[in-house]
Amino acid sequence: MGEDVVIIGAGQAAAQVAASLRQGGLHGSILMIGDEPHLPYQRPPLSKKFLIEGGAPESLALRAQSFWRDQDVRLVLGTSVGSVDVRQRRVLLHDGREICCGTLVFATGTRARALPVPGVDLPGVFSLRRIDDVRRLRPALDSARRVAIVGGGYIGLEVAAAMRSEGREVTVIETEARVMKRVTGADMSAFFEAKHRVRGVDIRLGARLTAIEERSGTLVVHASTGEPHAVDVVLVATGARANDELAAAAGLACEDGILVDEFARASAPLVYAIGDCARFPSRRYGRRLRLECVQHAIDQAKAAAAAILGAGEPYDPVPWFWSDQYDLKLQIAGIMDDHDSAEVNGDPATAAFSVEYRRAGRLIAVDAVNNARAYMLGRRRIAEETGDGAR
Repeated sequence: MGEDVVIIGAGQAAAQVAASLRQGGLHGSILMIGDEPHLPYQRPPLSKKFLIEGGAPESLALRAQSFWRDQDVRLVLGTSVGSVDVRQRRVLLHDGREICCGTLVFATGTRARALPVPGVDLPGVFSLRRIDDVRRLRPALDSARRVAIVGGGYIGLEVAAAMRSEGREVTVIETEARVMKRVTGADMSAFFEAKHRVRGVDIRLGARLTAIEERSGTLVVHASTGEPHAVDVVLVATGARANDELAAAAGLACEDGILVDEFARASAPLVYAIGDCARFPSRRYGRRLRLECVQHAIDQAKAAAAAILGAGEPYDPVPWFWSDQYDLKLQIAGIMDDHDSAEVNGDPATAAFSVEYRRAGRLIAVDAVNNARAYMLGRRRIAEETGDGAR
C-alpha cells in the first residue's frame, strides 16, 4: 500500500509543507524521509547561537516528536533515498525499501560546495551545514587558538564574529574583492569589512585557497596571495549547491536546482520541489531564482501545499534574509544583484543605516543595519514597485 504524499527531505520546507497539508485539510497519509537522524530543525543558529552555546540537537527542533505523531505525519529519519521513479512515483531507499505515493515532494535542500583543493579532507578542516557538523567542529574550536575561514559570505562572517567573541585569532580568505559580494552592495560590504577588521579579523581579499597541508599537528593554509598561514582549524564556508542530483537522475528538469513553475510543480505530473533545492520563476525580478533562506522555505512550502490541495496561487515573493554579526543585525529585502543605482540613508558611523537599490528607478532591494523600520518599509515598497501593477 502506498502513501498519499511522500516528502524527500526533512528540513524547514519539508516540515512546513507537511504541516500546511494537514492544516489545509488533507486526510491522507504523509511520509517524510530525512537522511539525518534528527527531527526537522532550524539551521540558522548553527553558525550563531548553537555554535557558541551548544546544547542538545532537540533544542533546534522545529516541532516536538509529539506534534508529528498528533498530525499523523510518519517520519523515516537517518535514511537516504537511492533513486526515484517519477512516472510511477516510486521511491527506493538505500536500505532496500520501496515506497509508492500519489504526490511526491522534493525538499532536498543544499550541501556545502566542495572545493577541489588538496588537503580539504584533512582532520581539522570542516564545513558547516548540519547539526553533526557543529558537533564535530565545536570540540576542535575549543582547543584552537587560530582559525582560518575560507569564504567571506554570511556563514563565514558569522562564524568569524563568534570566534572573535571567544578571543580566537581569525583569518578570512575570500576570492572576491569584497565580502558578501553575492548578497549585498559595495557600501554594505565595506561597512562589514571595517567592523570585522576593527575587531581584529584578518581579512584577505582577492585570495584563492590553493592548498591545505598538515605539518606536525598544525594546518598550513596556502592562498594565491600572501604567505602560508599556520592555523589550528579551517572552516570552509564557500557557499552551497542544490541537492538536485536525485531529481536529475529521475529525469526532472534541473539547472542548479530543480526547475519548478509558479505553483512549485516540477516537470512531471504530481511532483513538486520546494525550498533551497528549487529554482522558480519570478515575474517580479524577470528571471528564475533559487533562494537559500528560512522564509522562502516556509512560504514556498505553503504555496506548494495549497497547490497540492487544489487551491494554489502563483508564488512570487519579495525575498528577505538576515545575518547577525557582533551587535549588528543585517536585514535584507529583495535581490540587488542587477541594480543600477544605490543610495545610502543614514550614517554608517552610527551603525544604524540602510542602503536602497534601484533598477530603472524602481526599488528592488533594501539592506538595513540595526534599522528594522527601514527594512520593513523598504520591503513594503519593493512589493509595490515590483508587483504586477508596476510592470
